[in-house]
Amino acid sequence: MQNEGRMSVFQMLSTGFRDSPYLKLKINRDTIIQDALIQLEMMAQDNPQELKKQLFVEFEGEQGFDEGGVQKEFFQLVIEELFSPKYAMFSFVEESRECWFNPTSFENDSEYMLIGIMLGLAVYNHVILDVRFPMAVYRKLMGYPVGFEDLKHFHPVLGESLSKLLRHEGNVEEELVCSFSMSYEDVFGSALTFDLKENGSEIPVTNDNRKEYVRLYADFVLNKMIHKQFDAFKRGFGMVVDEYPLKYWFHPSELELLICGSEDLDFDALERSALYDGGFTSNSQVIRWFWEVVHEFDENQKKQLLSFATGSDRVPLGGLSKIKFIIAKNGPDSERLPTAHTCFNVVLLCEYASKEKLKERLLKAITHAKGFGMI
Repeated sequence: MQNEGRMSVFQMLSTGFRDSPYLKLKINRDTIIQDALIQLEMMAQDNPQELKKQLFVEFEGEQGFDEGGVQKEFFQLVIEELFSPKYAMFSFVEESRECWFNPTSFENDSEYMLIGIMLGLAVYNHVILDVRFPMAVYRKLMGYPVGFEDLKHFHPVLGESLSKLLRHEGNVEEELVCSFSMSYEDVFGSALTFDLKENGSEIPVTNDNRKEYVRLYADFVLNKMIHKQFDAFKRGFGMVVDEYPLKYWFHPSELELLICGSEDLDFDALERSALYDGGFTSNSQVIRWFWEVVHEFDENQKKQLLSFATGSDRVPLGGLSKIKFIIAKNGPDSERLPTAHTCFNVVLLCEYASKEKLKERLLKAITHAKGFGMI
């Protein structure tokens, strides 16, 4: 509740008075990135305050008023596209399951700026994004310094390797044989070498200077290696969200919460706030079975269900009760799997004949949702 109050004050301070309440975008699904980039870039140049309005999205050739579902789908599509391997804008760290900026990406600054704008718009429009950035990104966005501790968090294998160097009890220069330089691969697999200090490749790492080496190594990975990509990203975010009031009102962990939601899966709260449609009520037998099954799920299955129904396994600010979660009837008993309108947080259930069948069908749907379980 305290965070929600501060968010409201922050928005009022940042936006001021506005003539029109909407930031309107007209998007072609086939050229969604280009359309979003061109329109948002033009607005950022001509009148940046336009970006600090409620987002209204219209897809070309599609009728209907954007009551939040179209807006949410727009965010999902853009984020999914920009984080896809075909753009190669980010690398995925398997150990932490987080994304980091690809320093050798062929994409220009505009695409990184667009992601920054999208994160800023998500804050203003109370949309939870399915992005997996390490805390270092949010610290950098808010102007906080980052270092070795941040590197260890999102890249534990690399962090442990550097920690072993710091703990090594023997002769570092003779036994580990490394210098003040580092190598990494570009998108073609070719090795690139960078000196961490002037003539670094000729300076051996010793017991006396190893702390400096680790500090410079972390600084290179977190700052220098990605400065071009991150600067564009931060510039886009700053077009929507001013750094000073943000830093004054929030901590980096709270900024992450605003953008990505939390992992507090209180499904009792979700059940209490759930709505029903198509003939279902809270007393319908299938609904009672549904909640019994869901409360029996383990943590991972609950995340899968949440992602299946809403497009994200994260919880918005204020908890699951803030989600307008709807369960709608989708006909009589059948072999059909449950489906979901993720843009409107609607789960469609057949009136299954038994609790066991409902559980089997639901588990199959949420497990294999990507590709056919979502509408």
